[in-house]
Amino acid sequence: MMTILFKNLTVIDPEFRKTGDFYFDGQRLHSDFPSNQNADHVFDTSGCFASKGWIDLRVGLGEPGLEYKETVESLCESLQASGFCAAVILPNTDPVIQSKNEIDFLKSKSARFLPELIIQGAVTKNTNGEDLTEILDMHYQTGISIFGDGTNTLHHADRYLKVLQYLQKFNGILFDHPFDPLLAIFGQMHEGKISTNLGLKGLPAMAEEIAVHRNLELMRYAGGRVHFQTLSTAKSVELIRMAKKEGLNVSADVSIAQLLFSDEDLKDFDPNYKVMPPFRGSKERAALIQGLKDGTIDAICSNHQPQDLDSKFMEFDLANLGQIGLQTFLPGMVKLAEELSWDLLIQKITSGPAKVLNRELGENWTIFDPTANWVYSKDTNKSLASNHPWFGQELTGKVKFVIQKGQLAQIDE
Repeated sequence: MMTILFKNLTVIDPEFRKTGDFYFDGQRLHSDFPSNQNADHVFDTSGCFASKGWIDLRVGLGEPGLEYKETVESLCESLQASGFCAAVILPNTDPVIQSKNEIDFLKSKSARFLPELIIQGAVTKNTNGEDLTEILDMHYQTGISIFGDGTNTLHHADRYLKVLQYLQKFNGILFDHPFDPLLAIFGQMHEGKISTNLGLKGLPAMAEEIAVHRNLELMRYAGGRVHFQTLSTAKSVELIRMAKKEGLNVSADVSIAQLLFSDEDLKDFDPNYKVMPPFRGSKERAALIQGLKDGTIDAICSNHQPQDLDSKFMEFDLANLGQIGLQTFLPGMVKLAEELSWDLLIQKITSGPAKVLNRELGENWTIFDPTANWVYSKDTNKSLASNHPWFGQELTGKVKFVIQKGQLAQIDE
């Protein structure tokens, strides 16, 4: 069995931080390399960090039907190059992931890749918020336990209530993207002074906050488990904080992009900054940061939303929503590390999302260099999409190795 030695590696674990020599024996990562043994390969990883394998709770996919945006292959290659060992896949494909057929297709197509695709099944047919899908059949036939309408909101109160009741039959969890669609209609960016100055229809904070408040009330009535995705406002964070103190079975995440960008970035009408929820102001960002620090927000996600050139790079008000976020994730964390600390950041992409998913972290590892510089370009991009404002720039922070399924993957230089 091949032995690989990592010299001077710093391991960040929820329980400890240790710098030294670690070796991979084909099954696990160990410390205390035996003095009487020679390694088959030796890597100098001075300055590099290692943590348990990263988990992303919100990733968009094109295949099936929208392969020109992102295929299973391009997504898995992007996940691996970005350090993610597992990712929750949104159901907004064509056809929508709403039956055993689509689930089996994705499981089969992704089986040969190292990253694990955790499939989210749609709760309403075609994710249109009306008729419910066969939730129980999907669970009992395929084993999936995560359900939601992905980038669409489950706005119908009666449907929301029934979904909560169905999911309790097998301890399933509802992934909720909360916003009121009527309050958000025609919205292009965060509603505020900048949207007014730019002459763009605003997306008010209350479009999200009213949905969070209503859905928590439905939980109080029906019970169940709900994970609120991509929070973006101070009041939403406070509502989740109060719900947790009350004992409701809720969790939440935030998109890393919400911590990096603001509505100020939209002044040049760059469609790469047109996302949902919209980038908001400094007050909202401060609340999100505090929510991460005090445990109100359990995880940071990429909210990877690939878009093709024709649907994204056009007049701002016509451009599709979304921004890719996998290979830029580590460089984003580098920018946040001083404010949030590496220990907290790693927690929010390992044990935090693992707890949301009710799973163990296992023997998956991500090894990365937070000081390595590289250029994010068509030559290094693994995704089929390029809708990110950092595309073409030099970035800092690069994944070096991923250990998963007893295999070591060295990421291309």
